[in-house]
Amino acid sequence: MKTFIYKSAKKEELYLYITKKDDFSEIPQELYNSMGKEPIFVMELDLSPERPLAREEVNTVMKNLETQGFHVQMPPRAEKLGEFMNAKKQHLH
Repeated sequence: MKTFIYKSAKKEELYLYITKKDDFSEIPQELYNSMGKEPIFVMELDLSPERPLAREEVNTVMKNLETQGFHVQMPPRAEKLGEFMNAKKQHLH
């Protein structure tokens, strides 16, 4: 499944996945407005259950794209980021 990923011009680490490049017609106006003046294109990606994503569950992303036409990746919460950094440190040792 092809997706186009955009980052928020306003909020750090807020990403929007859509199914048609530059087509924001499925995005609720409030969500679109929260992205800043205009979401910034990051990349095109082929999603598949066999290819995990770094911070999102790929099956959830695909389901959201199919059912609502978009998926929002929220910034990590501070405590989650701390857990991630600790796990990374332990992995390095």
